[in-house]
Amino acid sequence: MVPAGTGRRRRSTALAAAVVAAAALALMASQAAATPGATPSTPEGSLDIAQLGAKGDGKSDSTRFILQAWTHACRATGTQKIVIPPGNYLTGALLLAGPCTSDIIIRLDGNLLGTADLNAYKTNWIEIMHVNNFAINGHGTIDGQGPLVWSHNECHKSYNCKVLPNSLVLDFSTNVTIRGVTLLNSKFFHMNIFQSKNVVVDKVTITAPGDSPNTDGIHIGDSTNVTIRATTIATGDDCISIGPGTRTVRVHGVRCGPGHGISVGSLGRYKDEKDVEDVVVSNCTLRGTTNGLRIKSYEDSKSELRATRFVYDGVTMDNVSYPIIIDQKYCPNNICSKSGHSKVAVTDIVFKNIAGTSATPEAVTLNCANNLPCQGVQLQNVDVKFAGKGNTTIAVCHNVHGKATNVAKPLSCL
Repeated sequence: MVPAGTGRRRRSTALAAAVVAAAALALMASQAAATPGATPSTPEGSLDIAQLGAKGDGKSDSTRFILQAWTHACRATGTQKIVIPPGNYLTGALLLAGPCTSDIIIRLDGNLLGTADLNAYKTNWIEIMHVNNFAINGHGTIDGQGPLVWSHNECHKSYNCKVLPNSLVLDFSTNVTIRGVTLLNSKFFHMNIFQSKNVVVDKVTITAPGDSPNTDGIHIGDSTNVTIRATTIATGDDCISIGPGTRTVRVHGVRCGPGHGISVGSLGRYKDEKDVEDVVVSNCTLRGTTNGLRIKSYEDSKSELRATRFVYDGVTMDNVSYPIIIDQKYCPNNICSKSGHSKVAVTDIVFKNIAGTSATPEAVTLNCANNLPCQGVQLQNVDVKFAGKGNTTIAVCHNVHGKATNVAKPLSCL
């Protein structure tokens, strides 16, 4: 992860929302909300992009045909299914905005390819905005073609870098399911969920090289009731990152690696950030990641917020660096003052049934603020061993209150 990634996430999302707001509001003024159980109407045109004229040759621009199918489906009633048949369909930016008078399913049997022409994007590639009761399912691929543009990513040089397009963005949407598809080689994040509710990501595969820049698997911000299950994520950044304002997240049966692990934060970088609460990560496997289960907040945090009620249960570590981390003194690239005075309260965090191997001697790191120690941290049935030679497994704990139960002796620092 580029250290100041959370700032770019928030700025990228805010910019995307501003750019598309006018279009979304225009549609909101002209369309009524979908009526549950409404009788399906016949769309004014085909919902199969090939029938509309799209060519699956990987070269012809299919953008307008997908947007036509969306307009036809959005203006109809009942449940409407947009079909992307087998083939390779090259597109530019796709703003799929509502509200719609129908529930929409995109059946992805073919592959969508994001053009390498960065001038074709204002912000993101595929953006779902102000849409309720929406799904993408199938066995096709959303291919960002990142290798063609990663050389333009300069975020490792400058905090105020130009952000490349995210592949799939869900903004201000409710009751969304993404199932069965593959997200491949995003230009920036593979999936970004912002101010959305009741989102399910199920049996999805997300893949990019371990050294690809800023290719987070799934980022969640200011959202409620998000479930990620039976999903495999291998990227060059966080497999899953959970940002401020997020509540009720369930991550179950996820395989992560390579990547930077499963992270909450960074928190406290900006004013008016909201609490993160009620996060459960269960029955997951992390393999070869540069971090494991991580909670991080800025040392000179600008917001007073809480990170509370997290449970990490049944997680297997396979050669993971720093498997368990709470870091309230996060200060990347010296962009903050190292005062040790945090405004982010970390409370009621449980790590239980965590086992496996660590790539670093330091298997547990609980580094909490001088003025605001972590409270209610529990280690239960934790046994992670350093896999290397010439050193022993250790735990480092500062300013943390809690208890350890049935924990390997080298890790019992509470």
